[in-house]
Amino acid sequence: MPKIVAPQDIVGILPPLATPLAADESVDERALEAMAGFMLAQGVDGLVVGGSSGEGFNLEADELRRITATVAGVMGDRGPLIAGVIANSTRAAVAKAKAVADLGVSALQVTPVHYIYKTDDESMIRHFREIHEACGLPIIVYNVVPWNYLSPGLILRMMREVPGVYGVKQSAGDLKQLADLLLGAAPDNRIYGAVDSLLYPCIALGAHGLISMLTSAAPRQCIALWRAVKEGDHESAKALHAKLLTLWNAIFADNRIATFKYALELQGLEVGACRRPTLSATDKQKAAIRAAMADLMGA
Repeated sequence: MPKIVAPQDIVGILPPLATPLAADESVDERALEAMAGFMLAQGVDGLVVGGSSGEGFNLEADELRRITATVAGVMGDRGPLIAGVIANSTRAAVAKAKAVADLGVSALQVTPVHYIYKTDDESMIRHFREIHEACGLPIIVYNVVPWNYLSPGLILRMMREVPGVYGVKQSAGDLKQLADLLLGAAPDNRIYGAVDSLLYPCIALGAHGLISMLTSAAPRQCIALWRAVKEGDHESAKALHAKLLTLWNAIFADNRIATFKYALELQGLEVGACRRPTLSATDKQKAAIRAAMADLMGA
């Protein structure tokens, strides 16, 4: 069972794992074990399952439980383990939260509902409150849905008023919103950077951790970036930023689950395809990722 880590201690590089799939699109648990072991061997500070990078939007509650249990088994007494909850109703989110509540999870990473409509503030607060009441786990708000994007003011209010909501994974490219969250957060709140193109300034601004696709595609280099900024070595940090940004520019596309998986494949990890209808990486995309990875691996 993973070590349960207090919310305020969930910090650092926390890569969201891809979900390896077999040819029939079922979860490849053996490959998932290997991936979790690879990430831990790089020295990451924790692991995330069932996020966007792990096709969490395509996972049923029982699949999320199996994935979480598989990674928990690899982690042993290490932690934290964070489980992603991507669902389109409070009922479905509660079902996913309950499915992983007994598996040594330190926190949940929960999106707002995301199908077309924007939820008003009071309904959003009720959504997160009911999820916590149902499972008792600490919650990170995964602020990623473009048409249901939560303002810094609402997130700060939720962290003050909703028991269990202690942090936010800020995924928009607007660094001012990240800065506003850091400015208004209480000492025990945790603001995580997920702006893949701007990880360097996220750390420099004071983000408590990084939960982003790049931290999974290039964990060793993201750890090095984190340490360089913390140690004040901004020359090294800027050099790493340039290489990581080049990789992100190669990965970033509408099919970036597939391009991300290709970057992992280049490192010897079995990932399989994505669940349909996500397109596989094109030859052009693969060439750009290979070039960026070759440059980055020397960093």
